[in-house]
Amino acid sequence: MVEVIRAETAGFCMGVDLALNKLDSLIEKDEDRKIYILGPIIHNPQVLEDYEKQGVFTAKTPDEVPDGAYVVIRAHGIPKAVEEDLRKRGVNVIDATCPKVKKAQLLIQRNTEDDRVLLLYGEDSHPEVKGLLSYGPAGPHLFDSLEELQAIDLDPNQKYCLAAQTTQDRAVYDDCINYLENKGIDFVTLKTICDATRQRQDEAISLSEEVDHMIVVGGRISGNTRRLVQVVETAGTKCTHVETADELPLEELKHMKKIGLTAGASTPKRLVDSIQQILEAL
Repeated sequence: MVEVIRAETAGFCMGVDLALNKLDSLIEKDEDRKIYILGPIIHNPQVLEDYEKQGVFTAKTPDEVPDGAYVVIRAHGIPKAVEEDLRKRGVNVIDATCPKVKKAQLLIQRNTEDDRVLLLYGEDSHPEVKGLLSYGPAGPHLFDSLEELQAIDLDPNQKYCLAAQTTQDRAVYDDCINYLENKGIDFVTLKTICDATRQRQDEAISLSEEVDHMIVVGGRISGNTRRLVQVVETAGTKCTHVETADELPLEELKHMKKIGLTAGASTPKRLVDSIQQILEAL
């Protein structure tokens, strides 16, 4: 019999819950109302499919949102100028930005007002990062690893502000802080990595030490889900990332004694439950 150990932190985080509750409330308020979301509200294909069936339109660009329509801002947030433009056009904006992301945006804005240059640890293509960059002055430096930070030609006479995408790897961020301190750079560090992200990563690492194989459930475009896979593999445990149950390597898993199960912050409980049932039946 295979023993399955499920992480307590697996599944929706507070920010995702809040965002989906806002969208659900708007749908219930008026079923005939045209509702748009600007990009995926969360990074989970199954959740997005459910909303499409309820008539929620996903706009790829702000121009696709008609004047006067309702638009729900995704949990990842959007660039400051985009939000301002939507409001100017009379679009009814429902801000479902995760409170932790909003806090990071405002911290960056406040700490770069004195001409500090932003150093942002994040993924270039991630929507949250595009939003965070818009709250700092022009000319920031974006990097996705310690090596990329080390490759930046930092001016010893310039003041900097170090921040991170909320779902980034805490251990790498600590390494970046140590690197800047050792170089004698004048910088302030913002605590922008979400506590829930840290707890999820710490639990995944701890759990991976007890099991033969880890399963991480979540969307492939979800940054925090990919980070869970990364920290588990770095810890030295075999890890499989799946979006749905049919991707499970059952032939391999049935030979394991202990399997660890966790999920990204945008993964519905029902998906994690179904995968747990399949694993426990091996």
